[in-house]
Amino acid sequence: MAETGDVLETVKQGYAFEGAAIELGALLVGGEPTPEAAVRIPLSMVNRHGLVAGATGTGKTKTLQLMAEQLSAAGVAVFAADIKGDLSGISQPGEGNDKLLSRTKSIGQDWTASGFPTEFYALGGQGTGIPIRATITSFGPVLLSKVLGLNDVQESSLGLIFHYADKAGLTLLDIKDLRSVIQHLTSDEGKDDLKELGGLSAATAGVILRSLIGFADQGAEAFFGEPEFDTADLMQQRDGKGVVSLLELPNLQDRPAVFSTFLMWLLADLFHDLPEVGDVDKPKLVFFFDEAHLLFNDASKAFLDSIAQTVRLIRSKGVGVFFVTQTPKDVPDDVLAQLGSRVQHQLRAHTPNDAKALKATVSTFPSSSYDLGEVLTQLGIGEAIVTVMNEKGAPTPVAWTRLRAPQSLMAPASAEQMTASVQGSSNNAKYTEVIDRESAYEKLAAKVQAGAEQAEAEEQAKQQQQEAPKPRAQKQEKSMVEQVIGSSAFKQFARSAGREIVRGLFGSARRRK
Repeated sequence: MAETGDVLETVKQGYAFEGAAIELGALLVGGEPTPEAAVRIPLSMVNRHGLVAGATGTGKTKTLQLMAEQLSAAGVAVFAADIKGDLSGISQPGEGNDKLLSRTKSIGQDWTASGFPTEFYALGGQGTGIPIRATITSFGPVLLSKVLGLNDVQESSLGLIFHYADKAGLTLLDIKDLRSVIQHLTSDEGKDDLKELGGLSAATAGVILRSLIGFADQGAEAFFGEPEFDTADLMQQRDGKGVVSLLELPNLQDRPAVFSTFLMWLLADLFHDLPEVGDVDKPKLVFFFDEAHLLFNDASKAFLDSIAQTVRLIRSKGVGVFFVTQTPKDVPDDVLAQLGSRVQHQLRAHTPNDAKALKATVSTFPSSSYDLGEVLTQLGIGEAIVTVMNEKGAPTPVAWTRLRAPQSLMAPASAEQMTASVQGSSNNAKYTEVIDRESAYEKLAAKVQAGAEQAEAEEQAKQQQQEAPKPRAQKQEKSMVEQVIGSSAFKQFARSAGREIVRGLFGSARRRK
């Protein structure tokens, strides 16, 4: 390792930015903090994205909280998936004590208890928060295909299904709408419509239906529907501070596809709506994706490519993306290459896999005087190895840093505080009440019911006609409609459709109460 004076001067010069910056902490030299060597991230470089990594319990979430606070104070809106509920305390002032104040003083931090404007959201209303929903239509066939892991042929087939729904005026609001359209097209009644589309095999339809069922089982059913969330509501300010939007994701480990779907839709929607702004003094919005490995686990190549493209392009819209996970290995190379800031907490090397991850992590950092393979296993809680992108776009010197303490509550907010915040939000009234307007499911159910009633009426007329005395010479051929109605396949379909209609109508009545 280089001499103490060399490290100190190198870091002081490397992090001496002219513009506004997020203060991360102070350089550690010989185990002691040196406040004159502040480690920071230029605010203008936050939209060049970043990574916060480290083993469980090393302080990643507190680093996220620290950064979110300063972004909010600078007027930048923040979004974070609050998987464990640990971030809710950002809405409340922190609690000082002698130990905390001694630490903050040693790194030159002027600590003041502060809370920040916060909105709590819950996916589909499952949890304490304002419900967030989206429609199937807004996803479109391409994004939905990537999320479901469909191949090229299946994606093409799903595109035809969406095309048919659009042409027929069958609005796709939720999963049952899409399922009903697929079932219609593969039924006897929908054969003519299917031919006009160029064909959809029963096997392909079955794969798509099974994928939809599995997706729904992961909790996606609650997410799709109306009112659809307007992503512009994430970019709010209150009294000059950016609003911190926290999304509760209970039991996420059991439903990672829901997490992936939401994030991709949210980013795609923002990218579509936001104008190009190029390089800005500060971002409009910063995303923190906690437990980022869940976003990438078991994802298809097409889905990963879509993430990489979105991350690369959304920077020009003034949106920064920070992934929070255990090791850089959790993030695909195409995405990792776009992350300009690195805050690496302690890693452990208890197993061969841990040692491999440690070696891979070291290789992602610029060259430095540190033996990172050793230092990364020695970091204390609240310490990290940092390198960021300076104002000219070059990496800063690697710095062993003692991080600042959040000024908000470093514990979950109480249930009462969160409930009061949700009830007092203007967005609560906007999104809480579910809207169930007529869509594909209801229209197709009504169509099948009408067809069944017509078939029954024609069957009764036929029987009456047969019972009436008729001249032998006037014997008539069965009409095409009668032939179809008389077929065993149609009768089975009509009976099945009738049962579905009964269940559908009861369900519809309950939703509209």
